[in-house]
Amino acid sequence: MLLELSGVTKHFGGIAAVKDIGFSVAEGSIVALIGPNGAGKTTLFNIITGTLPPEKGSIVIKGRDIVGLKPFEIASAGITRTFQNLQLFSNMTVLENVMAGAHLRSKKGFIRSFFTFPGNCREERKIREESLALLEDIGLVETAGLFASELPFGKQRLLEIARALASHPGLVLLDEPAAGLNPAETEILTVYLKELKTKGTALILIEHDMQTVMEAADRIVVLNFGQMIAEGTPAEIQANTEVIKAYLGEDEKIA
Repeated sequence: MLLELSGVTKHFGGIAAVKDIGFSVAEGSIVALIGPNGAGKTTLFNIITGTLPPEKGSIVIKGRDIVGLKPFEIASAGITRTFQNLQLFSNMTVLENVMAGAHLRSKKGFIRSFFTFPGNCREERKIREESLALLEDIGLVETAGLFASELPFGKQRLLEIARALASHPGLVLLDEPAAGLNPAETEILTVYLKELKTKGTALILIEHDMQTVMEAADRIVVLNFGQMIAEGTPAEIQANTEVIKAYLGEDEKIA
């Protein structure tokens, strides 16, 4: 198993943001994390990536408990993420943004990449080629020379995903990846997520677009008021009365 969470708990004051959360993610699988606003989804992402410490519980990736590690150490262990609010380098080109993500795994590092040593040049060429291939896959290669700030919001969202993937992570946490995308971009995203899975990349996605969730996810974890109320396949979650009540307050099926 790639990632295993057990008993993960975090309070803010007297409020349990997440309480006794436990689930696992296999290599090359997609797990969707859903729930009403305020359910604790983004808090859980912050805990997994080390920006918030849990009060208790374990987070194990490839047999190693990463609780207590710094965010950069967790990233080096193969976990990366995107954010609800875009965090791009607006004064850099689309291609440079993706290449910056690739430098997380570079032997030379981001700063040393600016110096023209022979080894740097070879590695830079490889990173550039791989970054262009990522942009091709996600439908942005024609914008490679534009500044990130010149892209419409939906394409900026896709760019952030491409940058997250540039470090070749084993696990990517996507926080509302379909937010702001038009239907065509959402379809590109859904197809791309499925392709990533076939290449062995595991994904956890927070998403409110239920069509994307139902089409892409292998399993769904449902949070409500910081607690895990259900876990199962998309078909099982669609028919789960507790999940339906959490979303709709009545016995209707989730679309």
